[in-house]
Amino acid sequence: MQTVIFDMDGVLVDSEYTFFKSKSDMLAQAGYPVETSYHYQFMGTTFTFMWEEMKKEFDLPKSVDEYIQEMNQRRKAIFQETGVKPIKGAVALVKALHQAGFKLAVASASPRNEIKQYLTELGIIDCFSAYVSADEVEHGKPAPDVFLEAAKRIARNPSECIVFEDTKNGSRAAKNAGMYTIGFANPEYPKQDLSAADKIVTDYQQVDIQRLLAL
Repeated sequence: MQTVIFDMDGVLVDSEYTFFKSKSDMLAQAGYPVETSYHYQFMGTTFTFMWEEMKKEFDLPKSVDEYIQEMNQRRKAIFQETGVKPIKGAVALVKALHQAGFKLAVASASPRNEIKQYLTELGIIDCFSAYVSADEVEHGKPAPDVFLEAAKRIARNPSECIVFEDTKNGSRAAKNAGMYTIGFANPEYPKQDLSAADKIVTDYQQVDIQRLLAL
């Protein structure tokens, strides 16, 4: 099991706050103010799914694609102000796994261009052999498609893969793919149901690479 597949948002990149703020501002301007906690249900899902759901719930007039485009523009403006921030300890963990001989991939709900951009800005893109967006597969998380595609691209069986995930949908997707799942319960993020995971950590310093090698 010398293969590790990472989710990106909330696992490698501190980006969830850009989703919360952009969507909250957009809904408020449309006349539907919501609490930040409203967005927790969509963590780990695709952009299309969450906007389809919000469009139905609030009877929003524009197309899903228009809302996604506006959200991404708002998120881009936030990142231009704050920069792309890594999750604490994520960069060091990726580099250590890479140096230990693990084959690495990313399987994310985010678009492929964002995955490539953020991994590049964090200086770790060369550590990864593949990265897959949920846009490239038929079904988003909690379906296993994106993880199965990542394993396929790096020529690994699902049973040989370890996954790092931080959301209910993501951890269920990884288990549905038949992969060993480590849930990352970031204490700075909204609490998620990670009961599907085989192991839960709250800090990447708790990850013992030698134990992973022995799995």
